[in-house]
Amino acid sequence: MDSSSSPSDPGLLTISAKIVVAGGFGVGKTTLVNSVSEVRPLNTDAWMTEASEGVDDLPPGGGKSKTTVAMDFGRITLQPDLLLYLFGTPGQARFWFLWDDLSRGALGAVVLVDTNRIDQSFAAVNYFENDSVLPFIVAVNRFEGKPEHDLAEVREALALNEDVPLIECDARSRASAIDVLQGVVTHSLSLAKVSAPG
Repeated sequence: MDSSSSPSDPGLLTISAKIVVAGGFGVGKTTLVNSVSEVRPLNTDAWMTEASEGVDDLPPGGGKSKTTVAMDFGRITLQPDLLLYLFGTPGQARFWFLWDDLSRGALGAVVLVDTNRIDQSFAAVNYFENDSVLPFIVAVNRFEGKPEHDLAEVREALALNEDVPLIECDARSRASAIDVLQGVVTHSLSLAKVSAPG
């Protein structure tokens, strides 16, 4: 985390932190970053073409026309003294090599899940449980008109450890996205206090 003085209050020390927003293809990562960013988000979206058929596991219904090919970036002042920089990962398997770079130096991560395509979340959960040292939470994105599943069922389906927080959200809602970000910051800081010496 970095610290500097707040432009609105020169006497207030502002801490900045990086948060990774990860998950499978088409689960709502770009939507979450866009809904909460207080600056115009940077999206590296590209139009999907017939060339992606058979390569990317397209969401059912055909409603997705663009996909992230590098990252999403946004910024939010979560509290007067806490500035978060959001980095959304691409979800397709062919871009997973970027996850290490995007996660470097982050405070924590959010794994977004679509319960109707829960298999799309296995790789992200596995990455943060086994291949990364980042604390993370899992947020179930509730899509309008989609059937809902009990969080206990989601935890079981993901084989998610009990110590990983599991919450619900609506990635389209700014208030809901802020709740998710507060959740990952709180979880990450609580783990940092437990592991701190003394």
